Amino acid sequence: MKVIAVIPARYEASRFPAKLLQDLCGKPVIVRTYEATVETGLFDQVLVATDSEIIYKEIVAHGGEAVMSKKEHDCGSDRIAEAVEHIEADIIINVQGDEPFTNQVDLEKLLEVFKNDTKESIALASLMHEIKQEQEIQNPNNVKVITDLRGNAIYFSRSPLPYRRSQEVAVPIYKHIGIYAFRKEALLDFYNSDATPLELKEKIECLRYIEHGKKISMIVTDQASIGIDTPADLDAARELWNKNN
Repeated sequence: MKVIAVIPARYEASRFPAKLLQDLCGKPVIVRTYEATVETGLFDQVLVATDSEIIYKEIVAHGGEAVMSKKEHDCGSDRIAEAVEHIEADIIINVQGDEPFTNQVDLEKLLEVFKNDTKESIALASLMHEIKQEQEIQNPNNVKVITDLRGNAIYFSRSPLPYRRSQEVAVPIYKHIGIYAFRKEALLDFYNSDATPLELKEKIECLRYIEHGKKISMIVTDQASIGIDTPADLDAARELWNKNN
């Protein structure tokens, strides 16, 4: 089973422009993410897929592998699909470019899903983390996910899920962590299909897979996502980096 990691890297970001090029203790954020992904030793190949010549040159200058997108893309899955369309691979993992603290244990859990899926019925695997604070639950930037009893995703939403009408049943609320592992076929199916109604309504790309009947296996992680979406997040990342190194 050939496994590759692709890090989609857009230059523009509505909340924090050029965030991937911001300095994180001596190197740009995107370079830190690339190096952390390589250091896991889990992948046959790691590459950055970007629309930015600046990001491309930064990765190459630090000895990494990058590819320039030839098309405009509205979502990370499309950018990744274009990058791997002609690369031989079985499983592709999407590592977020603004999350430099790559967790090797979680990536191993995602890969284990496909090793155990002898019938090849699972199209994707992804992560979810329990959230308890009401502010996090209500925040539409936190995508929530509910699953069936086998841990397969039923629905993703920016609204709190599930609705808490009964106080007698304890059901955890999970935030979707946007790290995906795809079968290549499922990723290319996504790439070659049109956006679906619920995907457009919620602005959540993984709903397209749900609407097309693809099975998404969700894995619980104890590690909260550490993404860099604001200057304050970058300050926190620098503090954590200095603490760990």
